[in-house]
Amino acid sequence: MRLLMTALNRQMRALVLDSYEEGTVFRDALFNLPSPSAGQVQVKIFASGVNPIDYKIRQGIAPYAMPELPAVLGTDLAGEIVAIGDGVTDFAVGDEVYGLTGGVRGLQGSLAEYANVDAELLALKPKNLSMREAAALPLVALTAWEGLVDKANVKAGQKVLIQGGAGGVGHVAVQIAKALGADVYATASTGKQQQLKALGATPIDYHTASPAEYVDAYTQGKGFDIIYDTVGGSVLDASLGIIAHYGHILSCAAFGSHNLAPSSLRSATLSAIFVLHPQLSGEGRKHHGDILRQITALVEAGQIKPLLDPLRFSLDTAMDAHNAVELGSMGKVVIDVIA
Repeated sequence: MRLLMTALNRQMRALVLDSYEEGTVFRDALFNLPSPSAGQVQVKIFASGVNPIDYKIRQGIAPYAMPELPAVLGTDLAGEIVAIGDGVTDFAVGDEVYGLTGGVRGLQGSLAEYANVDAELLALKPKNLSMREAAALPLVALTAWEGLVDKANVKAGQKVLIQGGAGGVGHVAVQIAKALGADVYATASTGKQQQLKALGATPIDYHTASPAEYVDAYTQGKGFDIIYDTVGGSVLDASLGIIAHYGHILSCAAFGSHNLAPSSLRSATLSAIFVLHPQLSGEGRKHHGDILRQITALVEAGQIKPLLDPLRFSLDTAMDAHNAVELGSMGKVVIDVIA
């Protein structure tokens, strides 16, 4: 018999955003959280991953995802299930889980001690990761997987280029492509070349090699079979001209205006990735949980490892964590909610 929480409400600490005006900081507050509804589980949150979308929502510059205020932000979480709603059969109280679960529109975020979340958005946390490490993965791993696997169906032996391979999405995309047998190349700045090598990619220093030069060096001018752009702008523009004939370009950063002629003349496919769609629309949520279960298997097999920023943050210093991501962190930033 599954355990259900008997108390009607659970008091919790949370950080609340009251305004999108410049300079607004989080307000510390206490809430009474009700029991989870049907299809939900209640998670005690140990760690909250911080992504660029988090500070963009806080600053009011992500209109496609911003919740009505006041709101609790925070997209990724890792924690322990403490209560089960009706109809949930895949989890039990005490399970350690992770997922991309809230912080957008009407979904409570992870800058809180507890949250009621849709069980379909969760998976069991990899046993070989800490809560902090697990909280760093959901958004970036889902974004990488939806492009490389769902859209491009990456296969062993294909030449895959990750634009921005040392970034949040990029470093996981490198590892997924490598785990699936691809020949992986990745661009990054001079100081991150060794990091890319350690992840299993052939590093490309975009400061010293032009797209024309590295497409000649590594594909004999034929182009890469798959290109995953995580940067956007001029990097996506350049990618359109170095894709192989009938290749596949993926982008999670296609927010500008682009001339598609170079890729069209190569009969290439272009796919845009918007990882928040299941949260915002309710469509495809189960698929997110399914992807995370496959990510868990790869992590436990030693094929994926998140890179964390060495700085530590708590709810008291959450604004510092947001600022660190905006300024450019040395790895995924994670906030310790419950130490």
